[in-house]
Amino acid sequence: MPSSAEHRQASPPPAVVVTGVDKTFAVPKEQVSTLKERALHPFRSRGSNDFRALDNVSFDVAKGEFFGIVGRNGSGKSTLLKCLAGIYRPEAGEIRLRGRLSTFIELGVGFNMDLAARDNVRINAIMLGLSPAEASRRFHKIIEFAELEEFTELKLKNYSSGMLVRLAFSTAIQVDADVLLIDEVLAVGDAGFQQKCFEVFQQMKDDGRTILFVTHDMGAVKRFCDRAMLIEHGQVKIIDEPERVGMHYMEMNFGRDAVNLAQPGQSERYGDQGATIEESWFEDAEGRRTQHLQQGEHGAFAMRIAFHRDFPDPVPCLLLENDQHHPLLATSTYDAQLSTGWNQAGDQAVFRVRFECLFGPGRISATPWVMYPVGAELADRRPRMSSFVVSSTRDSGALVDLPTDVTYERVIEPARTPAA
Repeated sequence: MPSSAEHRQASPPPAVVVTGVDKTFAVPKEQVSTLKERALHPFRSRGSNDFRALDNVSFDVAKGEFFGIVGRNGSGKSTLLKCLAGIYRPEAGEIRLRGRLSTFIELGVGFNMDLAARDNVRINAIMLGLSPAEASRRFHKIIEFAELEEFTELKLKNYSSGMLVRLAFSTAIQVDADVLLIDEVLAVGDAGFQQKCFEVFQQMKDDGRTILFVTHDMGAVKRFCDRAMLIEHGQVKIIDEPERVGMHYMEMNFGRDAVNLAQPGQSERYGDQGATIEESWFEDAEGRRTQHLQQGEHGAFAMRIAFHRDFPDPVPCLLLENDQHHPLLATSTYDAQLSTGWNQAGDQAVFRVRFECLFGPGRISATPWVMYPVGAELADRRPRMSSFVVSSTRDSGALVDLPTDVTYERVIEPARTPAA
């Protein structure tokens, strides 16, 4: 058996290593905006306060890993990315990057609004690291992806904001980088362009690029990221699998500290417990509790809710996932436009979701939660609280096995008449 030293030597070194990084900004106590103010009060003490944007931040990212960075506004996410990109210099700590770096922090930086798209694409591509010949060669590919073929000679000052975003993104993705820093670029553009962004980053992930991805979109974190990090007030709070980090992020956004309320031996739970999920289970088509459903059968999920305070219009929710944590079904009383009315302290209720079991074979886990109607605050959430197993005589390999109607017809061409 190889020693630990031999194992470390065999493992590839991390692509990104951040150790003890600090970054502080000076925030003026009094803003002086005019020359007159300076002239009238030349000796007024202005001073400044120190704002610590990053506080002893340490983490590493493996080669080929898609690493999410999440946190509330002002938490230090973008500052961290700018330190990684070399835009800011930290006061303390060390940052090491292996390979060629590309940044998606501020799309379109360096564009000249008085030049046409054709000139801007070439200039920007060269600034991002392409040779002049390579920038010219990739021009048509960039314009085609941005869907701006009719506007290559139009000056950028006449572009809409959406057109600018498409052009900047299309240019940036042409850089052949080993490490990419991405800051919220999936949140821009129309729905069609956002989908193209998703497809590009999925391809980058498949190609084994190392990607650091800053976002508020927990769905994107769960979809793309191998691990994620939550940062708050410049400090790393947790580095873990995306779902767990997303739960802590959700708790922070509800104005509470990230707290796991589970007792030893129990599943995790989150929320203020104004209402609690006492139990949950699955049912077969006859309403009997079960832990097994045959593919194609009808079944149901149910949970019993106890209210510990007066609770107007609670919103029970359900998420079903397979054993790879891929979401298969998500619904709530809000989605179903179902009113739940006024519930008094001491009341109980049962939330039930009936469905046709079209899921692929394997174990399906249920994550139920109860929300308040105003502000989307959380009363109780219990990740993967209960589960059942789907069995089938065949496995298509798909997440779901939808009913299909398959046909096959031979097309017999009429005999050809020999040429005269």
